[in-house]
Amino acid sequence: MKLQIKYDIHLACKVILQEHLDRLGVPYEITGIGDVEIKGPLAPGQYTELQLSLNKYGIEILDNPAIAIVNKIKDVITEMVYLEEPLPTSKISAYISDKMKMSNGHISRLFSEVTFSSIQSYIILQRIERAKQLIIENKLNLTEVAWKLNYSSVAHLSNQFKKTTGLTPTIFQRIIERRKMLVLTSDNV
Repeated sequence: MKLQIKYDIHLACKVILQEHLDRLGVPYEITGIGDVEIKGPLAPGQYTELQLSLNKYGIEILDNPAIAIVNKIKDVITEMVYLEEPLPTSKISAYISDKMKMSNGHISRLFSEVTFSSIQSYIILQRIERAKQLIIENKLNLTEVAWKLNYSSVAHLSNQFKKTTGLTPTIFQRIIERRKMLVLTSDNV
């Protein structure tokens, strides 16, 4: 049996973090995505124990401020791309700058220095991943996917999709449909 699961990665991480901080008896406040304010000093060994317990889930405590800011930028982009409503029609750079409360130039420079790629490339990758997810869910047609992700046209979406994945969205859609048919066929045997 194969189950299709939808999850909110931010909520999952938040719950894991809360459970581990509560278990350690650490007073805290979650102040945003990827931000936790510890209310008071940690007892000896608590930091290490927290770090080790969170690492099992792929959650890492960041000591480098530049890496922490870049991860926050990535979180803002991911959050924006996965909004239920269509992406903002304003400039994406303005949206990120507003959320981060930093200048676009500073954000772009820092992102490039830490990741060795542009913020625009990361945004494209996230939009294409979201497009793939929407295609797999099969609730929207390609025009609706393009609209939801604020592409100027289906052709623009298709071009970026093909550059990123090597496939057109239509071919990707057919592959997904065939896989679903194979799963249904094998479940009925």
